[in-house]
Amino acid sequence: MVSEAETSRQRPELHIDHPTAGGLLIKLAGSWTLKNNPPAVDQVLQQLAGNTTIQRVSFDGRDIANWDSGLLIFLIRLQDQCQQRGIDLDLDGLPEGVHKLLDLAAAVPAKEDTGRHGELPPLLARIGSATLDFVQGIPEMLHFIGEVAIACGRLLRGKAQFRRADLLLFIQAAGPEALPIVTLISFLVGLIVAYMGAVQLAQFGAQIYIANLVGIGMVREMGALMTGIIMAGRTGAAFAAQLGTMQVNEEIDAFRTLGIQPMEFLVLPRILALVLIMPLLTLYSDLVGILAGMFVANATFDVGTFEYYHQTIASLHLHDVAVGLVNGTVYGVLIAIAGCLRGMQCGRSASAVGEATTSAVVTSIVFIVVSSSLLTIVFQKLGV
Repeated sequence: MVSEAETSRQRPELHIDHPTAGGLLIKLAGSWTLKNNPPAVDQVLQQLAGNTTIQRVSFDGRDIANWDSGLLIFLIRLQDQCQQRGIDLDLDGLPEGVHKLLDLAAAVPAKEDTGRHGELPPLLARIGSATLDFVQGIPEMLHFIGEVAIACGRLLRGKAQFRRADLLLFIQAAGPEALPIVTLISFLVGLIVAYMGAVQLAQFGAQIYIANLVGIGMVREMGALMTGIIMAGRTGAAFAAQLGTMQVNEEIDAFRTLGIQPMEFLVLPRILALVLIMPLLTLYSDLVGILAGMFVANATFDVGTFEYYHQTIASLHLHDVAVGLVNGTVYGVLIAIAGCLRGMQCGRSASAVGEATTSAVVTSIVFIVVSSSLLTIVFQKLGV
């Protein structure tokens, strides 16, 4: 057990003396730590307010047993008050470590623009700010796309600087490691499409055409679309988080200092990985969706596996598969560009990495939806 004398010695104490007419001496003793609840600075401020002749405050800290940030908080608050009152603060009587920490605290001023100040601006003002941000971001996006095009040109000439091992790692992360979630989502989408169509087709005794509906729907649109959305939330966000973290750690600046182009070393292999893997994932998603439709037709609507297979083969053509592959490849390019763009635009804080990741997912999905609509119109006009 701690004796009463030991407890008294550890208790922080503050004594105020007036050795001279214009000076104030503060004697500190005991353990000045936060857990011991050190005295507040108000006791000293009362003395300063009651005596306007005080021009100097000094300390006697020989009896301080130990201290932590509790002492520093006390001194910083007193220092601010003394500066406002034009009083000289002499810290020579304090431990040497206190001087160093106070100098360090004064060397890095607190940011004044952190946190939320005041109320949110009106709705129209926020819409206007978002519109201006979007318009101002278009030139930066075009510049990024131009740099990607230059990097691809250097790749075709065999001059691009990136490690082939990185490309293989990105292919593995975007391809084989994504198979479980692609399988699950594609199977569920195939089930949904099959059930939705089968309920209507069963009214006319045309259950066999479930194969046409699921096959054409998955191969032309749904397989590529669902795979693209999955990859946007999984791989595009990962690209943005990786590059954003490198931006925070100033690794990208280090690459530029060493003469290595980040666009070639970091962005190009990620784009190549998605361009190469998205057509394969699209084909896999198509197959899983068709198998899900077969499961529904067999289990619920008495359509045989052999009949379903032949109906699917008869309904699908090579140009349907080509349309799905083109869609998937375009989605892969857009997802990679959106993820890498937001990662390279990331700020220098942890919150900026989160914002970049969120923005990458949103931008990727918007790109996918818009491009899907445009490609559908183009294929319709071409009669494909």
